[in-house]
Amino acid sequence: MTQRTTPPFRADHVGSFLRPPALLEARARYKQAAISKEVLRAAEDSAIREVVRLQEDLGLQGITDGEFRRTYFHVDFLERLAGVEVKGGIASSFRTSAGTVDFAPPVMHVTGKVRHVKPIQRDDFLFLKSVTTRTPKVTIPSPTMLHFRGGRGAISQDVYPDLEGFYADVAAAYRAELSSLAQAGCRYVQLDDTNLAYLCDAKMREGARQRGDDPNELPKRYAKLINAAIADRAAGMIACVHVCRGNVRSAWAAEGGYEPVAEVLFNELNVDGYFLEYDDARSGDFAPLRFVPKNKIVVLGLVTTKVGELESKDDLKRRIEAAGRYVPLEQLCLSPQCGFSSTVHGNEIARESQAAKLRLVVETAREVWGL
Repeated sequence: MTQRTTPPFRADHVGSFLRPPALLEARARYKQAAISKEVLRAAEDSAIREVVRLQEDLGLQGITDGEFRRTYFHVDFLERLAGVEVKGGIASSFRTSAGTVDFAPPVMHVTGKVRHVKPIQRDDFLFLKSVTTRTPKVTIPSPTMLHFRGGRGAISQDVYPDLEGFYADVAAAYRAELSSLAQAGCRYVQLDDTNLAYLCDAKMREGARQRGDDPNELPKRYAKLINAAIADRAAGMIACVHVCRGNVRSAWAAEGGYEPVAEVLFNELNVDGYFLEYDDARSGDFAPLRFVPKNKIVVLGLVTTKVGELESKDDLKRRIEAAGRYVPLEQLCLSPQCGFSSTVHGNEIARESQAAKLRLVVETAREVWGL
């Protein structure tokens, strides 16, 4: 089996890690105005060095900063675009195997023209690049995150009487950010997208209808938006999308297999690879992978980040083999199903289990693909 020297890698991961206690303490002290922004930055730098070393020691090739500078995987990025404000949240009932978790994720409101006024991730990427000899990966929220949760009602009709103008401005802002990252040397970007997965869930689809959207047309509109956002990426920049059903304190928001969005997801979305949740029955079977074309890579998220119990290596191999009935093994890779801490709160999992799960991914990939 051919080894992959370009991302996504045979053993890969989504990006976020449990925040260490010292970093959580520094964030709390900064919020209380007990330390300066510079002191907080130094604490983040120290924690990032440690998590980079962890990833390298485990044998991973794609390296992230653990998203240690963020509170939420999406808000911290999106609110730095001109025209975007955070206003309240949507009361949601996230689910776990043991019950529910009440959570109100912030809602982005578009109150002015969306513009990219200055680099958002550039400095963070440059630091990450300086502390690893492997491939640094930048994770950013999908541009769809500015639409789905609030819909038309969260986008000013005075500013954008026509939503096509909104979509065009969002895409232009993302192109500017990717250009800034490319100039800094970034060649591996991941767009984190919950909305394409939410459109696999019957209740979420009905919610979109009630907001005035057609859940059958939204995947196509979102594919067009993402394509426009990454259209001018530099030669050699790999762009992947991570499709997620929600990940807060080991809870999820949506359920349902990929069938409702599969044709659009795999054939109309011009990305290089997909990080797909496949850790349990919530994500359905592998049949939707029959739509994957020969030029794209699928990273199977078979290892859950939601519970500490370690998967069986033999079970992982059997599931990879099952996915291989729809997609050639050469086009498959392995990862956890999501990050370990998509928000600062973190999943209900021990740091030792976090490392064990990633070690299992690396060892299994080595045995399957000969890494």
